[in-house]
Formats: sequence, C-alpha cells, structure tokens
Amino acid sequence: MDLKAKLNEDLKKYMKEKNTKALNAIKILKTEIKKAEIEKLDELNDEEILSLIRKQIKMRQDSIQQYKEANREDLVEEEEYELNILKEYLPPELSDEELEKIIKNIIEELGENAKFGQVMGKAMKELKGKVDGNRVNSMVKKFLS
Repeated sequence: MDLKAKLNEDLKKYMKEKNTKALNAIKILKTEIKKAEIEKLDELNDEEILSLIRKQIKMRQDSIQQYKEANREDLVEEEEYELNILKEYLPPELSDEELEKIIKNIIEELGENAKFGQVMGKAMKELKGKVDGNRVNSMVKKFLS
C-alpha cells in the first residue's frame, strides 16, 4: 500500500475513533501534500511524501523545544503525540552498527586523508532518507577525530 492510501485509511480510522489529535496530524500532513502537488502540478511519489513527513517531524521537534523553554507542558504533550503519529509513516532507521559500517566504508573509500565535508557529502547521498543527518554528523565526527 502506498503512503497516500495509508494516510487516507488512517484518516478514516481516526475519524471513527474520534481521535482528534491524530486526526489533526494527518489532516495537516495531507494539506502539505496537496500544496506540494499543486506546486509540482503532478502527484507526489512516496519518496517525496516521506520528505514532507520528515519536514513535519522536524517542525514538531522544533516546536517541542520552544514549548519546553516556555514551560508549556500541555503543548509539549500535544506536539509529542502528533510527532509519534507522524513517525509511524517513516521506514525504520538504520541501527548504529549498520551506520558505523557504512561510514567506515566511506572513509576507507576516500582514504585516510578524508575530510569531514567529503565524508558527510558522500554519506548523506548514500543514506538519504534512511537515517537522521544529526546521527550521521556525530558518527562521522567520532571516526574522524
């Protein structure tokens, strides 16, 4: 089942359950997808939808941090719930062991004089959509230091 169909199924499910928080997260995501399709003048594929989901997740994480700084625990809870709903649509991330192995291979390919930017560029190209960039960044720093 493609992502769009899964979103529609979940939308119906949350409507029946009267789960307004989850429903809100799905509606916002569907709106973003529709806007992107209008801009592109074509339907989005699953990879483009995943990119939008990641963007929404990043926005939620930023909001959570700001709400925590403002001591707004009620809003933090709401955002975290929506964040967890959105994360369900992402494919599973690579484990630390798998990530280490890939980064070690990249460093070996580039040679012992590999620079941080070279390793990061190649790693992000290879790992795009499979792992969070911050994890890649910290792992590369660990190996190059």
